[in-house]
Amino acid sequence: MTQTPSNILALDVGDKRVGVALASMTARLPRPLTTLERHDKFFEDLKKIIKAEEVDLIVVGMPRDLNGRETLQTKATEHFIKELNERLDVKTEIQDEAVTSKQAEAELKSRNIYYSKGEIDALAATYILEDFLNGYNGTE
Repeated sequence: MTQTPSNILALDVGDKRVGVALASMTARLPRPLTTLERHDKFFEDLKKIIKAEEVDLIVVGMPRDLNGRETLQTKATEHFIKELNERLDVKTEIQDEAVTSKQAEAELKSRNIYYSKGEIDALAATYILEDFLNGYNGTE
């Protein structure tokens, strides 16, 4: 029997930035946490978050086109996941991220306030995590 994770991070992986969202399995309410820049200390920054938030599961959004086919970003994300698994000792899961960035941008636009690309990325990660939690039954 697999132990239910206590805190989960979701990542919306991009070439320049990674949106990060967080949820506890107790409350199951994902929230945007931050956006990390993809630089040479990216994995160190991610490790700090994992430790500070006591994360034991990372959900990575997997991009595909509107027909469910792989794209160049799909391949880049697969490479990212491989590196993530090599560098960090945290369980990872994959979640479809169909149109989460567009959904996040639309929500932020509807608020009629200034927002950054990083805020779009973090909110997209929140949608990824919400989708994962909606399908999670604790037996994975």
